[in-house]
This record gives sequence, C-alpha cells and structure tokens, in this order.
Amino acid sequence: MRLRHRVAVALFALAACGPGTFGPTRAAELMGEYTWTMPEDRFGGFSGLEVYDDGAAFIAVSDRGGVIQGRFLREDELITGVEAAPVFRLRDTGGKPVGRYMNDAEGLALAQDGRIFVSFENRHEVLVYRFPSETPVALPQHPDFPEMQINSSLEALAIGGDGALYTMPERSGLKSRPFPVYRWKDGAWSIPFSIPRRGEFLMVGADFGPDDRLYVLERYLTGIFGFRSRVRSFALSGDILSDERLELETPTGRHDNLEGLSVWRDADGYVRLTMISDDNFRPFQITEFVEYRLSDGLDGPRARR
Repeated sequence: MRLRHRVAVALFALAACGPGTFGPTRAAELMGEYTWTMPEDRFGGFSGLEVYDDGAAFIAVSDRGGVIQGRFLREDELITGVEAAPVFRLRDTGGKPVGRYMNDAEGLALAQDGRIFVSFENRHEVLVYRFPSETPVALPQHPDFPEMQINSSLEALAIGGDGALYTMPERSGLKSRPFPVYRWKDGAWSIPFSIPRRGEFLMVGADFGPDDRLYVLERYLTGIFGFRSRVRSFALSGDILSDERLELETPTGRHDNLEGLSVWRDADGYVRLTMISDDNFRPFQITEFVEYRLSDGLDGPRARR
C-alpha cells in the first residue's frame, strides 16, 4: 500500500463545462489520495461506494459482482490505511452467486432501514438486499430499461431523504440529450426530471449529501492520457431540480478512473466527497480512495445537522 497526500485548492473554470448557468461555487480542497491493494483475485473494479456517517466505515461493490466492507484508518482525519473483510460475491434472486452476464454491479445506495440497493448495467435492473450475503429481490424494471445500451445503463444510484431511489444511465444516447433520472417511489418508477449533459463527461456515480443536495460524479476518458473527473450538485424540491453547481473538475490524469461517490459531513462540519476508482482489473490502473472537502468560501463550513 502507498499513501499519497497533497492539499490543494481547486480553482474552477466554469467555461470548461460548456454552456450553463451555475450557482455559487465552493472551494474543493484535496484532502488526500490513498492507493489500496489486497492480495486477492476478486479485489478491484470498484464502481459503487457508500461511506457511513462517521467517515470511518464503508461498503463498495465491483463490476464483477463483488462486495466488500471495511474501515478507514485515519490520522488527522486523513486516510492512512484500510482494514477490510475479503471480497465476496453478491447473490442473484435465485440465491446463487451472480453469474457472468449479471455481475456488472455499478451503483450502490444504503437506505435508512439498512437495505442495500445495487444497480447492474448489463441486466439493467436494481436488486435489493437486507444483508450483502442474502438472496435479494429485484425491483420491477421501468419500460426504458430493457432497451438501454449494454455496459452503459444503470450506472449511478442514490437515495433521497424521503427514501425515494434515483438511478441514472451512464450514457444519455446523444451528446445533446440530458441524462434521464428514474425515481422509484411508492412502488412505481417515474422520470421526474433530467440532468443536463455538459461536454464529454458521462455519469458514473451519485449520492445525496448531508445538505440534501444531489451530487453526481462524472468521468471523461481523454484517451491514452487518462481520466478527468467532475462533480456537480443540484438542489431538489419535489419534481424540480435547480441550482446547478460545479463542485469539482480535475485535469487529465490527476486521478484514476473515479466511479464511486459518497458524500458526508466530517467532524469539522465540512461536506466531504469520498471517491473510489475502478481499476478495471488492469495492472496499469490502481484502486484509490480520493477525498475532497468543500468550503462555502464566504462563511466556512456549514453548520452541522
């Protein structure tokens, strides 16, 4: 394992996102980067992440149907190590380990009652687990799901404060077409709103923050030079999405393939963005945790709730 820690303030270039109107920006301070390894064949490919409220424990899913639970070792609130259980396979609705054509777990969301929601982008569906090792139940599919592109469908998953579940595909179909947002609420799917698509970035992760904003993680593969990452956030009121903010945009190659996002509040009251990279099980990529904290700029950290 190796630890890399740098602190830098990200200065935003809003024009890089293309046309759009953004709300007030916050400084995103890089708190650290930690490269994580384990001597296990199933380790890697992590695409979904949830960090618990205290910032100590986490759960992650991989695009080979793996799930792992662990804890961060921290010094001065910075990640210096990870303790984790072995990776084990999620089960399908028949109680068997997920098979080859169903194992592409991408999105992860935890409900207040402890249920675990996992989205799969090859089967275009969401499974619900009471415990990671148990047999899940499948949510009904929206009529749009079966027609979605293989390897580009239900990539992001998030649960709002009212318990409604939101999922978004990685691709919208056209660069000019916004990302549709599907909401599971009261036993039915709807499409209450969409997220504008700006530039070449694709949707890879989502979470609701402690400030009740919807945060989305986006990724742009620029070719052999590596990845760029971006985080936007939105205010949500009923069926209305507003106050789009650019929270973070990194230059090419700054981080690896960040795909999982969890948003929480640290002990100092700052909103933190913890992300994990998908190494695609390739030796030239890494699994890393990356953390930024957001400052409101004018009045420092937000009050704790």
